[in-house]
Amino acid sequence: GDVSAYFAQDGPGQWLSAGVTNFRGVYWEVERDTLIAVPLFVFMGIMLQRSKIAEDLLVTMAQLFGPIPGGLGISVVLVGALLAATTGILGATVVAMGLISLPAMLRNNYSKSLASGTIAAAGTLGQIIPPSIVLIILADQLSNATDQAGTLRQIEYKNATGQSVLPTEFGITSTSAGDMFLGALAPGLVLVGLYVTYILITALVRPKMAPPVPSEGKFDLQFAFHVVLALVPPLTLILAVLGSIIMGVATVNQAGAIGAIGAMIMAGYRLMEGKRGAFTPAIIAIISIVAIFVLLSQFDLNIKSIDTRTDTIGIILAVIAVLGLLVAVAWSGWRTVQIDETLKGVMVETAKTTSMVFIILLGAAMLTAAFRSFGGEELVKEFLTSLPGGFWAQFIVVMAVIFFLGFFLDFIEIAVVVVPIVAPILLSDPGANVTAVWLGVMIGVNMQTSFLTPPFGFALFYLRGVAPIEVKTTDIYKGVVAFIALQLVGLAIAGTFPSLVNFLPNQSFLTADTAPPPKNPRLQQCIEQHLFAVYDESGDALKDQIQTAMRLDISYLPENRQTELAKSFDMALGTFELVTQVRAAAANVEQATVGYRPIHKGVRRLQQEVRDIDDEIAELTNDIRRLKRSEATIPSDISDAENRIEALKAEKTAVMNEIPQSWEAEQKQFVSLLSAEKKARRDYRRNVDRAYEPVQKTLAVALSGSDLASVSADMDALTSIAENGSVEEVKAALKAARSTLSRAAPDISAINSVLTKADRALKKDGKGREKTVEFVAEAIDLYKNEVTWRERAATDLFAGLTSYDDAIKNSIGLRLQDRLPTSIARSVAACRAKHTDISLNF
Repeated sequence: GDVSAYFAQDGPGQWLSAGVTNFRGVYWEVERDTLIAVPLFVFMGIMLQRSKIAEDLLVTMAQLFGPIPGGLGISVVLVGALLAATTGILGATVVAMGLISLPAMLRNNYSKSLASGTIAAAGTLGQIIPPSIVLIILADQLSNATDQAGTLRQIEYKNATGQSVLPTEFGITSTSAGDMFLGALAPGLVLVGLYVTYILITALVRPKMAPPVPSEGKFDLQFAFHVVLALVPPLTLILAVLGSIIMGVATVNQAGAIGAIGAMIMAGYRLMEGKRGAFTPAIIAIISIVAIFVLLSQFDLNIKSIDTRTDTIGIILAVIAVLGLLVAVAWSGWRTVQIDETLKGVMVETAKTTSMVFIILLGAAMLTAAFRSFGGEELVKEFLTSLPGGFWAQFIVVMAVIFFLGFFLDFIEIAVVVVPIVAPILLSDPGANVTAVWLGVMIGVNMQTSFLTPPFGFALFYLRGVAPIEVKTTDIYKGVVAFIALQLVGLAIAGTFPSLVNFLPNQSFLTADTAPPPKNPRLQQCIEQHLFAVYDESGDALKDQIQTAMRLDISYLPENRQTELAKSFDMALGTFELVTQVRAAAANVEQATVGYRPIHKGVRRLQQEVRDIDDEIAELTNDIRRLKRSEATIPSDISDAENRIEALKAEKTAVMNEIPQSWEAEQKQFVSLLSAEKKARRDYRRNVDRAYEPVQKTLAVALSGSDLASVSADMDALTSIAENGSVEEVKAALKAARSTLSRAAPDISAINSVLTKADRALKKDGKGREKTVEFVAEAIDLYKNEVTWRERAATDLFAGLTSYDDAIKNSIGLRLQDRLPTSIARSVAACRAKHTDISLNF
């Protein structure tokens, strides 16, 4: 028969096309370059593993922590965390620790289950501690899911309010690999803390399971040198990769390139260990990098802006430093080529791993397209939205499904197949209003358990392959149970305290060079929360500053500026009353919310049921039309559909009757309270803007008196030119004067307006010259008055007004600043890190 009948939409040809399109969207769109970082981080990890950096860390940390109870286990966890932040390759980490640490732990009478569980769990840290391939793939999938969630939320808003435009503050912010790295950092460290705490408690409660190991060497300068040599390079690489992302210096892809280059330089000296000149390329690289940073701080290294001999010297020195760095990289690379063909092996393994990732992505894209074509996505959506308990019930079910899928599927399949289906549904819910980065990190931490859960946990397979014969598979399984439980505890902690995930991405966003201005609508609630606390703490001091500013002598300013400035002082003083009104309006909303929320939630659920019934009726109506046109139609099919429609109509009536009769009145009352709060906030924002803007303008103008006076000769010459020059000369002079004034000082539109009138008055035949001369004289008088009051303001007003500006610019004047100060950005980031219920606006 017709195979298209098996598809909810279109047919097999369209499904295949959709699968290819999905995959192309993953990697070939220019705007979506997230996955380029995958081969870079894979290369970095494999290069560090092949160069035996992991072995150095394990041996050194074991010697350092061995003498304390559970010390060997703690050292394995800490090394696992360090390797996670440098290599991120699970197989390499587990194998290295299994070969080096496991025999040592068994020799020192560690419990087989504890030793194997510790190594397997420590190896999985690379999947959540950045940089992580899991996080990169999740970020890529969530970028699409966020767009779909935004559409779903907009539809919900339109259904609830009738308005087709979703307010900016209710939008869903997408995530990036960099945000995911920052968000996963704290939960990753929480897991490390949980592992260390568990091992330490186990060692103290049951000493025989994890006894201390006496040190075989001395804690002398030589040992300290070995510790520094083992720890400093990996830590430096971590700071270079993650630090460049956190500070906004580099994108994730650029940070991946930094990591790959850094790993090659580290491999260059490690492979030559004990030989003369082993550290020479690394030293050259360090000197070159330091020189580049020093030159960047001292010179403008933009070739296009070379003006002086000093600039040329700076460029030459920078070129030398860059050449030195290139020599160091090439030298280190040559060593990796020559010694054991390390580079060849790394490139082959990188190609294999990257190919595996993208082949799985291709298959998953096809599977997702097929799932949607068969109507699976709609079924999942209907199932999740029908669950009682709202978002958290949906979230727990999704987390449970992902956890159990981890027993049988790889993390890539889960990320690429499950996330695109469930993430839009979870992200669109306005009741929870969770961030994409939080959802991604929660899924990432959950998927981390898939590496430890039998029967297909990869960490278990890797460890089984290198573990001694006396360690049974059951020992490994028993050992990981406690760590799986700890991972679930870490998941619960991250879920209960979303700020652990959201704070760092928010702070990075608000302190970056591309940070939004304080006037951004999405920041207003949190900025006002911070400022209202400032008003409570420093309100009296601010009022004193405002009253001091009111006593400034502004009588010599132009009348319009006097009026503006005096009014701005009054509005600044009125800010505190408006804050009281905002708080009162917000308190009214909060008080009404207690009784209104359950009614609103119940009615919106009933209204959704009505919309679902309407959709089913429309679908059945279309089926009836199609059946009537078909010659092979069985009459009973049509009658069955018509009967079903009648039943649905009756069901719809019954559902609508469940809506309380008081609903419209209660909704109207609550909406009026929301409107009152919005108006109060709008009045506050408009007031503080108008209170500060004249201060900004006056300060800018007051400093321009001397610059404006510098063009006096040009202005004086205008009179003679206007009286005696040709029409062309007069028009050219007027145009030049307007241009000169605009460059010399701000806010000279009044003078330029009169000069424009003078230009228009003069006709081509010379008529109107007298009028032009009059306008020129008027412009010159205006000019002299402007110079006079601006120069006086620079001496008499500027200092006092500057003191006032310093007092209010980070409170009353904050909205008109270019960016948030760092301290306020932290406060706003902490506020935005919490999830806020916005469902009552829908």
